[in-house]
Amino acid sequence: MKMAVTIDPRPTYFGDRMVVTGSYAASDTTIELGSLLISVDMAVVTPTGALAPQTLEPGTAADQSDAAPFTFGEFATVSGTTITVNTPGAAQATIGGTFMAIGRRS
Repeated sequence: MKMAVTIDPRPTYFGDRMVVTGSYAASDTTIELGSLLISVDMAVVTPTGALAPQTLEPGTAADQSDAAPFTFGEFATVSGTTITVNTPGAAQATIGGTFMAIGRRS
């Protein structure tokens, strides 16, 4: 599957760190930065829109009697040099957006 991750051509450097920005498509669930960074210290994704509201059970009753809909966005987790784009609902698809990562440059 061809990934539609686009990395901006002008990263920012400070010391041994690098700031990488870019965009990802709705079909992308991972962003690999191993060609630019040795490790990723932090990453953030900004979706282009809102995901469908998810119902949460915030109370103690497990019968959905006090369930409330909440709207969450996509979020990033990092492992090594790979950013994973996550959604709060297991069956939800990503919607795409932009990303920023700060890491140790190679």
